[in-house]
Amino acid sequence: MGSDPTRKKDSYVHAQFLGLKSRRGPKKAILAVAASMLTDVYSMLRDGTEFQDLGSNFFVQRDKEPLTKRLLRRLRDLGVDVEVKEHAV
Repeated sequence: MGSDPTRKKDSYVHAQFLGLKSRRGPKKAILAVAASMLTDVYSMLRDGTEFQDLGSNFFVQRDKEPLTKRLLRRLRDLGVDVEVKEHAV
């Protein structure tokens, strides 16, 4: 059957869609991702570069501090007291 890129779950595009869907809704998220893909294709054709998938963890790695603050705030709102320690990787 092969790999169908439109159904690939572990990709930058899928992560981008999920993030936008939660804020804008599925229809607007699809259009925003499609516009982003068109921009990428134009850039690749113009510059002669190949597509490089940034991966599904791109947004988590990029937005690690705001994500941590948001999740800690959510836990406090739920009445959970949490002690945070830096994890060395």
